[in-house]
Amino acid sequence: MLDKQNLTNETIKAHDFLADMYQDDYYPSHLVAKIEQILLQLCVDIETHKPTSVAEFCKYSHPAVEKINDLEDEFDEHDSELETVARECMGENFAIIAQAYGLTLTGDDLEEIIAPREW
Repeated sequence: MLDKQNLTNETIKAHDFLADMYQDDYYPSHLVAKIEQILLQLCVDIETHKPTSVAEFCKYSHPAVEKINDLEDEFDEHDSELETVARECMGENFAIIAQAYGLTLTGDDLEEIIAPREW
C-alpha cells in the first residue's frame, strides 16, 4: 500500500485525496481507498518520469483512469456508482496532481488527461 508521505512533492503530501467521496456514505470507503491508491501510484510515476507536458503526463494518467474505470463493477456491487460527485472529485484530484507537478492546465487539458474515463 502506497503512502503519500513517501512522495517528495509537499503539495501532494498535504493534499486530502478524494475528500468529498470519503465523506459521502454513498461511496464505500474501501473502494475510494482503491482509487486513492491509483492516484498515489500516478504520483509515484510522475515523480519517477517527470513529464513536462500534458501529452507526456497522459502517458501516466490514462492508465490510471483505465484502472479507475475497472472499478465500476465493484461500485455497482455495493449499490454505488461513479457519478457526478465522484466524477468532479476525481477530475479535481487529477488536476491537483498535474498542477502540483508543474503543469499549467488550460482549455481542455484536464479532459485530455482523463480522456479514457467512463465515469
